Amino acid sequence: MGRACISLCDRRVLTPLDSTLSEMLTVFTPSFADEADTNAQNLSVKEIAARLSPEKFRLVMLYENTPDPRIASRANTRLLRWRKHGNTLPILMQLLRELPDVYFFPREGPLDSAFFTLRRILRLKTAVVSYVVSGGLYNPEPVRPMLERNVREADALFANAKYLSQLVLERLGREAGVRYDGVDRRFYFPPPPESRSNRHTVVLFAGSLRPYKRVPVVVRQAPRFLGAEFRIAGRGEEAQECRRLAAEAGCRNIKFLGHLSSQQLGEQMREADIFLLPSIVEGHPQVLLQAAACGLPAVAMNIYRPEYVVHGKTGFLAENDEELAAKLRLLICNPELRKTMGEAAAIHAKRFDWDIITRQWEEAFAGAVARRRTR
Repeated sequence: MGRACISLCDRRVLTPLDSTLSEMLTVFTPSFADEADTNAQNLSVKEIAARLSPEKFRLVMLYENTPDPRIASRANTRLLRWRKHGNTLPILMQLLRELPDVYFFPREGPLDSAFFTLRRILRLKTAVVSYVVSGGLYNPEPVRPMLERNVREADALFANAKYLSQLVLERLGREAGVRYDGVDRRFYFPPPPESRSNRHTVVLFAGSLRPYKRVPVVVRQAPRFLGAEFRIAGRGEEAQECRRLAAEAGCRNIKFLGHLSSQQLGEQMREADIFLLPSIVEGHPQVLLQAAACGLPAVAMNIYRPEYVVHGKTGFLAENDEELAAKLRLLICNPELRKTMGEAAAIHAKRFDWDIITRQWEEAFAGAVARRRTR
């Protein structure tokens, strides 16, 4: 029934069942294993999946195009093809045929809704491990119903920063542990010493060009610092508006880089001197950690209290746009401060190690399953 819409990845054959596999925990995640997928949520899950012990965990996840080779070659792994249409029913049937022990990182789509409904009706023993990463809980607007549902359904609940964990308790009434995201050191690492010396200053923004990212704030800074080059990496509905603003201001020191792969973004970060992120709706943006790992001091907003930036040591967290502009000016005009903060940022980024973080997730999966089975 499901073969028309779903298939096993032909690049990976599921390891034959053996006597130890029955003792393994099967983890399903509605996340994508595609190598080219740069969505922050999928990036996190890919890094966990690539490191998850194949002796202890059987993994099932989705893919659309070429999967990450680390996951495709992982033992005890099944990758399910995501088609353009008609995915919910065949994937749901697959999950019911081979019931996972863990449903990790539910999203807000029809597949998640359908599985939760069946879990309740059939009293399935699958443990739900939810991960809250989205921003906006500090705003007065009502919490999205699907996010509230994911929190309510969770047998184990985590957020990707301390402040977000605090907000989950305040807004949704549940305690959430903290599991930070790490950084992919294949792509994000510092440049050679002194490579940033004796050249013009480069200010980099990277992210989606959406209203809440406030990319026009970056564009409006460029005419104030004609000796610096501003680079904007990303795509989105505000791309044309940002180009229009740059043209109106006569800015020749702005480059629009478009969408970049992880490798390309890492290269751009090593070429830059300052990372500027004026966004005001975030959870705990990985891009700040990626910049830090590349030895970049950052200037960002403090509204979501990111822990990837240590204010006054690895960069600055601004309370308003005036402070954001002032701290940017301070870094542009002070190469020695940039150097000192960049070195501190690279050291700080080492705290967020995916190998350690994955072991923490393994413990969380096992604990959630044990609690669910005792109900």
